[in-house]
Amino acid sequence: MQKPQFRDNYIYHVFNRGVDKRTIFMDGADYYRFVHQLYEFNNEDRVQNVRYYFDPETMSVESRPVKRIVSERKKLVDIFVFTLMPNHFHLMLRQRIENGIVKFMQKLGTGYTMYFNKRYERTGSLLQGRFKAVMLSRREHFVYLPYYIHTNPLSLNYRGSTSIDWRMKLDYLTKYRWSSFPDYIGRKNFPSITERAYILNVFGGEAEYKQHTASYLKEASGNGAIESIQDVKID
Repeated sequence: MQKPQFRDNYIYHVFNRGVDKRTIFMDGADYYRFVHQLYEFNNEDRVQNVRYYFDPETMSVESRPVKRIVSERKKLVDIFVFTLMPNHFHLMLRQRIENGIVKFMQKLGTGYTMYFNKRYERTGSLLQGRFKAVMLSRREHFVYLPYYIHTNPLSLNYRGSTSIDWRMKLDYLTKYRWSSFPDYIGRKNFPSITERAYILNVFGGEAEYKQHTASYLKEASGNGAIESIQDVKID
């Protein structure tokens, strides 16, 4: 996949996975670490204390809080949507400054790899080369990409299944912690990570987004929605 020319005010689907498709999130502490880094590294300034979120002796991920005034942060990107899976992740981003996406992803990839290698006493690359990115140039990509990213976790339990009731799938997504979906439907999860107003305004609010997702789950197998974004899939 060719590297796109990142442009201000355009939205991108950004994703990557573990080298050789290896697992990059081994347990809850790893997921928490990555989520916290989505917040901490989204800043033009250097990180003040990267040991705050993980203590290898106590396995604590929130042991030494660093006080930071949110209004003083100078964000590199707007994070609209995210989902973390055992061996890959999906982000929906818009850069706020020139090369903001590149700077953010470099900080995120390097920082998480250093953490992971130290914790698991390994060396070398963790992610499969440079991150991948696709600019959303068509309206249908913008409309369906949030659904695709948010419904990705269904592949963990319901891959290839057409007989599971959509209500069970919606309940599964609502309880899946490593995603921005709960925040989009009004269930507080990691609200400080994402900028949700822009997308929620398009879809009509939290209740409407949940209803639209339910409709997507009901109809996705037959309406071509998934096929329309095949070019941005990695798994």
